[in-house]
Amino acid sequence: MKTSVIGKSVSGLPLIAHQFGREGAKILILGGVHGDEPEGVWAALGLIGVWKESFPFKLRVTVVPQFNVDGVLNKERLNLNGVDLNRNMPTNDWSQDVAEPRYNPGPEANSEPETKALVTWLEKEKPSLIISLHSWKPVLNTNGNCQPEAQAIRDRTNYEIKDSIGYPTPGCLGTYCGLERDVPTLTYEIERGLNIHNVLNIHVPAVQEALKVSEQTRQKSL
Repeated sequence: MKTSVIGKSVSGLPLIAHQFGREGAKILILGGVHGDEPEGVWAALGLIGVWKESFPFKLRVTVVPQFNVDGVLNKERLNLNGVDLNRNMPTNDWSQDVAEPRYNPGPEANSEPETKALVTWLEKEKPSLIISLHSWKPVLNTNGNCQPEAQAIRDRTNYEIKDSIGYPTPGCLGTYCGLERDVPTLTYEIERGLNIHNVLNIHVPAVQEALKVSEQTRQKSL
């Protein structure tokens, strides 16, 4: 395992990334985009814990377990500037018009240090797949061609696969990568309120099943 810092939060805390593997397609796994969704953070940290012992894939996987680290520490959805990082990506549909303050997209697209760090990393590393770990009602939201990985997770969890979350999400990661840049993006909504034991025992293995599919089907990232 290699650990690096891809940027800093509003408060100056490091955005820590953990890299596993030396060959194969590049995969990005994000947790903690919304700081009040601990289930995704637990799943990301669970994967890191397993892979510290043994990493079984011919893949290059980067895990950022607490992307919105200030929000995670404060148990808040938004970052310290009060911005929803999953509405701040510089998409073609970015808009300041929001239904609720909890979706605040920021003063302009890509205004936040966390988002800027992610955009820079994406431009440099060019992953073949992104898995973004959230929590809400159980659903696997696919943007771009990540149906095979979603099906592998569904086989373990019985979660429904949808190509739309069911409401507008301007400025979101799935649109920025999955729809506008041909980087398939799977938003994995773990059941909200699930205890850590079940997250680790159900959803960590489910992600690993998805990566078995990626190992067989994704071309090597350059």
